[in-house]
Amino acid sequence: MSTEIYVISGFLGAGKTTLIQKLLREAFSKERVVLIENDFGEISVDAALLKSGGIEVKEINSGCICCSLSGDFVKALSDLLHRFRPDKIIIEPSGVGKLSDIIKTCSHPRILPPAQVKAKITVVDVKRCQIYLDNFGEFFEDQIQNADVILFSRTGEFPEKIEGACRLVKSLNEQAAILSKPWEQISVAEILSPMHDRREQIRHSGQALGHGGKKRRMPGRHKHDHDHDDRCGHNHPAQDHFDTVTIRTKRIFSIEDLQARVANMEHSAKGRVLRAKGIVRCANGYINLQYLPGDIRITKCAAGGDMLCFIGRDLNRQELHALFSGE
Repeated sequence: MSTEIYVISGFLGAGKTTLIQKLLREAFSKERVVLIENDFGEISVDAALLKSGGIEVKEINSGCICCSLSGDFVKALSDLLHRFRPDKIIIEPSGVGKLSDIIKTCSHPRILPPAQVKAKITVVDVKRCQIYLDNFGEFFEDQIQNADVILFSRTGEFPEKIEGACRLVKSLNEQAAILSKPWEQISVAEILSPMHDRREQIRHSGQALGHGGKKRRMPGRHKHDHDHDDRCGHNHPAQDHFDTVTIRTKRIFSIEDLQARVANMEHSAKGRVLRAKGIVRCANGYINLQYLPGDIRITKCAAGGDMLCFIGRDLNRQELHALFSGE
């Protein structure tokens, strides 16, 4: 029996790690699972959280997943298959990565005999999808166009956004199954069975979506060039469009202190922070920061760490270090 590969894609902060935790908890708990984690930056906060649950994680940082992992993703994936002989492999590309790159790599003759892609799932944040499409069209479009399952996140918080998000997704990919119920109401079987009947799982009036069946060219697309030794045959570096700042600190934070510093960053920092996450010390353990514009979440966590990672445009490294390392 061949190894099943599940690719979990989604733009910055959409909820990929939360979905992976759901899959591991509800479907793969008795399986041999390897997670290939590609975070954009020097550290992987998501990998630390998943490792704390006992999952075998292979991290790829600071680069394209197809050109990294010891310089040859095909060889490394083939080695993983023979070394671990896993039942499942979950690949989580960076939030600013391209799903098409992963699909192409997984179609290599060295991968197809022992493994096959079972599902390509893209998580879409209903609140922010239009903003991301307008500003980062190429990356966001690719993740939607190449998925066979679109799983909306934050639908319970923003039910009024579902209909517009569904129109947007359908304009880019008519064939994907769309799941829009709150995640606690969605079974893992629905998520992992992309061929179930290709109908949207929508429980409100957003089912009649007239759009002519053609992909629309959206505004805000960015030229996406890549001049490195292009062994994987594509152009893609997120590094050309996004900045990342990593801060390692031994500082002990309180939840209130960290929240105040993030709020200060929102109001005064130069550039545009699209995503921030990290694990830092608090008085009696560790806390996990998850930030999206307008959304600050700080919780206690079991994983240890001493790092914060910021992803955005035109970021000022010294300013961010001063905000989070200073008194």
